[in-house]
Amino acid sequence: MNAIISASDLAHALTGPTPPVLLDIRWQLTAAKAAGEPPFDGRAAYEAGHLPGAVYVDLDRELASAPGTGGRHPLPDLARFGAVMRRAGVSSRTPVVVYDGGQGWAAARAWWLLRWTGHPDVRVLDGGLPAWEGPLETAVPAPAEGDFAPEPGAAGLLDADAAAELARSGVLLDARAGERYRGEVEPIDPVAGHIPGAVSAPTTENVGADGRFLSAEELRERFKGLGVSEGSPVGVYCGSGVSAAHQVLALAVAGIAAELYVGSWSEWSADPDRPVAVGPDPQ
Repeated sequence: MNAIISASDLAHALTGPTPPVLLDIRWQLTAAKAAGEPPFDGRAAYEAGHLPGAVYVDLDRELASAPGTGGRHPLPDLARFGAVMRRAGVSSRTPVVVYDGGQGWAAARAWWLLRWTGHPDVRVLDGGLPAWEGPLETAVPAPAEGDFAPEPGAAGLLDADAAAELARSGVLLDARAGERYRGEVEPIDPVAGHIPGAVSAPTTENVGADGRFLSAEELRERFKGLGVSEGSPVGVYCGSGVSAAHQVLALAVAGIAAELYVGSWSEWSADPDRPVAVGPDPQ
């Protein structure tokens, strides 16, 4: 099953016998806001207009635990995550489509969490809300309680030690902007640079000018150029496990399985004993 869905295919699915549950995950990275702008309010954006029947899910509070030693967006408490999904109407046998404001990072985080915890049918709306040409609504729905019970998978998740090992034995992709990877700037975390051995692979290069994913073939060629070969283990990290989820999604579109280091650079750089590399090269 494809990990993404087009707006036209979603419109068709919503009229079918088993319409998907829709989750609105609008969110913005604090450091990406222009100086002087008020904090982005995803719930307010949702209430101003969302896909019909969509339920809002807060990334910071419901798709992550509080910031701490595990990074800025550590894994959520799974009991709480399950309760949030059930309140949103998510059931194990019902398809789910997640979307955000167009960047795709937040929606990918929800996609990855649901897939990692065992949901068999989750897709991301390609291009997010801007790609949708149908009506919007402001009414907040009250869906019937779902039955989804998270069961974490045995694979797909990296900790710091596993990420470091993968950088040596496989391919570890750094999904942040190139200047952060090279250590030229660091707007959020206390230390600039990258995990030794990691390859710079900015998430922004997985999409076209319209914000939609490149084709599967184009993505395969991109990752091949980054050193990903058939059968090679692949992992991804970013600043806090959000944009890296989008990279894992892009890899899935290309037919490549990958693991996510959720703690990412915000966890790695907080430990002064972990090595840091700078410059354009992995080492």
